[in-house]
Amino acid sequence: MHIPFCRQACVYCNFHFSTSLKHKDELLKAMQVELEMMRDYLNGAEIATIYFGGGTPSLLTADEINRLMDAIFKFYPVLNPDEITLEANPDDLDKIYIRSLKNTPINRLSIGVQSFRDEDLLYMKRAHNSNQADYAIKAAQDAGYTNLSIDLIYGIPGLKDNDWKEALNRVKNLKIPHFSAYALTVEEKTALHHAILNKKSLPVDLSQAAVQFEILMMQAAINGYDHYEISNLALPGHKAIHNSNYWSGMPYLGIGPAAHSFNGASRRWNISNNPLYTKSLLTDRKLTFEEEILTHTEHLNEYIMTSLRTSGGCDLDYITSNWDSVYSGMVEKSSHLFYEKKWLKYEGRTIVLTEKGKLFADKIASEMFIAKS
Repeated sequence: MHIPFCRQACVYCNFHFSTSLKHKDELLKAMQVELEMMRDYLNGAEIATIYFGGGTPSLLTADEINRLMDAIFKFYPVLNPDEITLEANPDDLDKIYIRSLKNTPINRLSIGVQSFRDEDLLYMKRAHNSNQADYAIKAAQDAGYTNLSIDLIYGIPGLKDNDWKEALNRVKNLKIPHFSAYALTVEEKTALHHAILNKKSLPVDLSQAAVQFEILMMQAAINGYDHYEISNLALPGHKAIHNSNYWSGMPYLGIGPAAHSFNGASRRWNISNNPLYTKSLLTDRKLTFEEEILTHTEHLNEYIMTSLRTSGGCDLDYITSNWDSVYSGMVEKSSHLFYEKKWLKYEGRTIVLTEKGKLFADKIASEMFIAKS
C-alpha cells in the first residue's frame, strides 16, 4: 500500500510523493477502487503480509487505515496475516496517535529514525529531531508494539565512526528487534544531488561509507543481530517476513501511485502521478500502468541478485530444478573468480557472500548474470 504523501521532502529521496495533502481523501478512495479492480491479480492466494509504505503512511488517521484495511479484507483472502506493517516518522508517533493505531490491525511499526544525531537529521532535512526519535520508539514499546523496526543511514558527511558505533549500540540498548541500515546515496535530480553539484552541501565519501558498513557487520555480530540481508539485521525470530517474501520471489500486489506488482510472470507499475492516478480510477474506472513480461533468463538473474544479498545465498540445485543444470553450471563457473578473491564462499551447493564480498554485492551479482538469449 503506497501512501504517496510527506510533510516535507528529504534531500536524498527520489521516491514518488507529494507534500500537498489537499487531495488525500480522493486518492485514498481511488486506492480502494484499485483494490477492488485488482482482486484477481494474485489468483485468490491467501495474503500473508500487508505493508503500508510511502511516502509517509503515518500521515493517515486510524480511520483512514481501517477503511483501506476493510477493502483488503473484503476483496482478498486474509485470515491470519503474519505482518501488517506501518512505516512511520518519529514526529507522527505521539501517544495519542499510537493509541489510535491500537484500534487498527497494524501489528508492526517501521520507524524512519535515520539517525540519532541532530546534525545528521538537519543535513538530510528530516522533519524530526533526535529526542523525537527516542520518544517515538519508547512510546511505541510502552503501547505494546514489540514488533518494531527502525531505519538508519550511514556514510553521512560528518558522521564519525564512533558516532556510528554508538548508534548501533543504541539500537541494542533500546531493545529494537529489527533494523535496516542503508548507505547514504546521491540520486540524480534530488535536492542533495543539486546541492552537492553547486557546492552547497558536503559530498558523500564512499570510502567512509565502506568503513561504516564494515563497522555495521562487526557491531551487529557483537550485539547478537543476524545480518540476514545486505541492508537488514534482526534478533533471532524477528526477520521481516514481508521483505523476505520479496527476496524469495513470491508474488505481490502494489496499490497506489508508483506501486509495483509481480505475479510470477510479469511486473507492472502504476503511473507516478497522483492526480492522473486518481482520475483514472474514480472517473474513468481504469488503471494506468506499464508492464514487462520477464523472460526465463531475467527470472534467473533476479534470483541471482536477490539470493546473493541474503544469508541464505544462491542455491545451485534450486537453479538446476527451476531452470536447468546448464544454467547452474554457468553460474558456478562465473563465481570462481570471486571465490578466488574470497568475496564468495561455498556452503555445499550454495554460493554465499563473505563479509568482504558484501561490500561488492551488486558488482558480483551483475557479473554473474546470464546473458540474455
